[in-house]
Amino acid sequence: MSRRTILPFCAAILFLLAVMFPVPGHAADAAMASAPQVATLEECLQKAMENSHRRPATRFSVEMAEAQHHQALSAYWPQVGARGGYQRMDEYPNFLFPAARIHVPAGSATIHVPAQLVNPAAPPGAMIPLPVSTPEQDLSVPEQDIQLMDETSFMASLQATWLLYDGGMRRGFREQTESLVEMMKQESRRTDLEISDSVRRLYYGAVLAAQLHQVGSDTLARMEATLNLTETMYKEGSGKVKKTDWLENKVTVESLRAMVALLEKNELMARAALANTMGMPWHASVKPADTEIPFAPFREKLDGLVGAAYRFNPDWSKIEAGIRAAEGAVRTARSGHHPKLAVTGDLHKWWNDYDAGMATDRNKEGWTVGVGVEIPIFSGFLTKNKVAETRARVAKIKEEQFLLKEGIGLQIRDTFLALGAAEKSHQATLDAMTAAEQNRDLNTRAYQHELVETEKVIRAQLMEALMSAQHYKARYDHVALQSQLNLVVGTEVLKKLEG
Repeated sequence: MSRRTILPFCAAILFLLAVMFPVPGHAADAAMASAPQVATLEECLQKAMENSHRRPATRFSVEMAEAQHHQALSAYWPQVGARGGYQRMDEYPNFLFPAARIHVPAGSATIHVPAQLVNPAAPPGAMIPLPVSTPEQDLSVPEQDIQLMDETSFMASLQATWLLYDGGMRRGFREQTESLVEMMKQESRRTDLEISDSVRRLYYGAVLAAQLHQVGSDTLARMEATLNLTETMYKEGSGKVKKTDWLENKVTVESLRAMVALLEKNELMARAALANTMGMPWHASVKPADTEIPFAPFREKLDGLVGAAYRFNPDWSKIEAGIRAAEGAVRTARSGHHPKLAVTGDLHKWWNDYDAGMATDRNKEGWTVGVGVEIPIFSGFLTKNKVAETRARVAKIKEEQFLLKEGIGLQIRDTFLALGAAEKSHQATLDAMTAAEQNRDLNTRAYQHELVETEKVIRAQLMEALMSAQHYKARYDHVALQSQLNLVVGTEVLKKLEG
């Protein structure tokens, strides 16, 4: 490689090294943190589950759905209500009986009275006839103002209604709310999986950032040693190493120094992002206890993994619950074709100081029991179209389920193939890193004896840094893909397969 191309080559390698692992920007302000806490992956996951604000939000969604389910179940019970009231009228209510004339025709009659009323000397028990006659006449009845009750009244009543038959309406509502509870539980479970995935990715991302920072620092230290050696060789050596070699080396070292500062910032940002995902304050920082990213080959079969995912994937379970909810909506809509039967009852009490008119003891208290029937006859095809709408919704969700099934299978296949590629990349980058390390060592020792040129030593040192960064990134990609697989199929599947 000529001297004209060594600087662009070095710049490209340094740039790739610095941006190999960009840290999420949402925790940028958290880089100004206090002393970081050291935690393992398990501790980070546990703290994230305890502190995350997303989990309470989903739990409240589950509680809301359960409350709606209990509301639907309340329709199976009698509905009992009590009422009470006080009433004061400006005047008492009355009934005005109009004036009338009663015609009495003329007539006569004979009545028997005791004889002693006429003759005290008559024997006891004797009766005498007495003729009576009345002339024809008209009797006048004046207008009468009749009070019905007192101005002040207290009333209380107890009503009860019990729906006996509804054509499946309550059952449909119950199925819808049961499915809604299941959907919210699956949403909560997906939130837990997403939190676990985020923490795992950022945890090993912080490990990767620390490794890249260490690679940059080690490379900078070796480059500085090479720079000092170059300066000594061009000043005191045989003249094979020139000042231009030292200047080119100097430019590379200072460029690398700037890139190491960027790598240090990335490490701090990764720790801050991890703390932020764990629900910690903005100024907190978490340092992973691990110093290396683990690597374990993934040996599960694709077919078995996809088949098991259909039983554990939260989205799959959620859409199945959605189908059950839509079928319950169909049942509720069909109930509009059927009659409704209910039993009603009423118990009432009335307090009024008046004892005549309407305020009698018979009217002041009592009870009623009845049976009511509501029969739909014609609603302008409203119920028919409601049923058609809900059936179409069921068909739509089933088609979406088919698309989701294919999408889940394709996503798992893509992740599975990516895992295979990551394992091959892991081995290839490991071999490349080992060869680059040996090449750097040989070139450094040869340079001390002026057997190789300066640019070759610089290239070997930078190539080792690049190969190391690529290997660490390959290990991170493998762990991140496994975490993504956990998210897609559900952690339970992997635990089941491992068991």
